[in-house]
This record gives sequence, C-alpha cells and structure tokens, in this order.
Amino acid sequence: MQAGYRLISYADDQGKPVAGVLIAGRVIRASSALGGAFATVLDIIKSWDETHPRLAALCDDTSIERQGAPLSSVRLFAPILYPGAFYCAGANYWDHLNEMAAIAKQTTGRDVHVAKPAEPWFFLKTAAGSIIGDGAPARLPSFSKQVDWEAEIAAVIARPTRNISEQDALSAVAGYVIVNDLSARDLMKREGSIFVYDWIGQKCFEDAAPMGPWLTPSAYISDPNNLSIKLWVNGVLKQDSNTSKMVHNIAEQIAYLSRHITLQPGDVIATGTPAGVGLPKGEFLKAGDIVNIEIAELGTLTNTMIADAA
Repeated sequence: MQAGYRLISYADDQGKPVAGVLIAGRVIRASSALGGAFATVLDIIKSWDETHPRLAALCDDTSIERQGAPLSSVRLFAPILYPGAFYCAGANYWDHLNEMAAIAKQTTGRDVHVAKPAEPWFFLKTAAGSIIGDGAPARLPSFSKQVDWEAEIAAVIARPTRNISEQDALSAVAGYVIVNDLSARDLMKREGSIFVYDWIGQKCFEDAAPMGPWLTPSAYISDPNNLSIKLWVNGVLKQDSNTSKMVHNIAEQIAYLSRHITLQPGDVIATGTPAGVGLPKGEFLKAGDIVNIEIAELGTLTNTMIADAA
C-alpha cells in the first residue's frame, strides 16, 4: 500500500473535474476533506503550507478506508487543471545527449562534443490546449507524421519562489507528476527561417502533454533525483533510465528558473527525457498505439493514441 495521500482530479456525477484526495485506494472529494473553498488541485496547492499537513493527518484516520469511492470507479483528469506556466527542460539527460550526438555524427560525419552547459535550457508548452489525463485518448495531429514520445518527471511548485538557492530549491516543490512530452519531430525546423527551430510547431498541439495519474507530494518521494523512469509502446520497452542521469538536476532547474521569474504555485517544470525516444530509430507513434510511462513512486501514466478527427 502506498504511503500517504495523492491528489487527483476526477469526474463528478456531471462529468466535470473536481479535486480528490486518494488515500489507501479510496477517493475522497477534497471539498469534503478540506472545505468547499478547495474545488481544484490548484486551490489546494495555492494554500500548500495549510493543506498539506491537514491532508497528511487524514492518512492516520483508520476509518478512511470506509470513506469515499474506490479509485477504479472514477474517471481521472490530469491532476493539474491547468498550470499558469508549463516549463520543459530540453536535452537534459546524459544518455539522451549521447544518443542524439550519435545521430548527428551519422548525419554530418563529425563528432559532437557532449558537455554540461553552464545553465539548463527550457521551452514553454501549452497547458489548457495540451494537457490530458491518465486513460484519456491522445489525438495525433493530422499535420505531423512523426509524433514521438518523451517520458519525464515534472516538479510542481508549492509557493511563490524567487531567487531560491540550489540548496533550498527542492523545498519549493509541492509534489511530482509524470508527463509525456509528445513532440512532432517533422516540425522541429522551418527551412528558410532565420529562427530555424519551431518550438510551437513541434511541442504545442492538442493533447501534446499527457499528465498523471496523480500528484505525489514530495514528502512521499525518497529522492526525486534517483528514480527509475521507463516507457513502453504497445508493451515494448523503449525508455529505461533513471533521473540520476539528468544533466542539470531538479534543484538546479528550479534555481535557474527562479532567477528569471517568480515561480507560482502550481507551475509545472518537466525536467527532460532520457534516451530511447523514437527519432533515432525512425519510430513514431500511430493511431492505436498504447503508451505506458512508469516512474518509481509516482505510478503509471497510460494513454492510447488516436487520429485527430478535427
């Protein structure tokens, strides 16, 4: 049985998303556990220093297993609906850097030197248009034939955070969640443009950011910088790594971003993907493919790819 509680968004009787607290396999409506003011997971995070101790105390209630509904009876949404900012780290695993360097050498015939940059590198991903939850079908955009998978652990910020040190950065995290940073590889570059890379085209489209299945509070994570991370497509293992292989660890990423802007409660920071993406082998997602991502202590995120009928 998992320790502590998890935060979820799930469908109420009208099919609308509400915040829930998952304890011992049972789902309790957050507004019942905390009061009516906490309708969404974002509401809970915005008062994290008050809500987390209260929810943690519920886990000691021996009657909790008789309350709420079984997890299997509810339909999940993404836990964070929707973050004010969704930051994504690029090229942030050593094994991924090495596989991309190998492709560059095959293409150009030149060796590519892989070294740690002085600072992490980020792009932004759309939230409301792209985030979907566990079990939701993910629409593959009609304008791309090369949609790729990227398993990532994401940190969710607990409180306004500005100029925090690397030493203290993890204290700013409310919890962690799994993200699949779906990427349209055939839209990575625009020929004839001085900007070259098209980050909107390749990263921002409908259902481009499956997230879930729940938010695991940081108090229940042993070490976010040492967790197994795996991804399967149709049961075939594609990514098999560990968060310890990050180029810039989670604390470094938070500290960097906080030097540029005040991070807000509920902001999501997806921290990069390891080796095993489809691009190096020319393998891409198609309608009917089932993608499972498992990160130790965070659960499993599952989505089936479908064609976009729009």
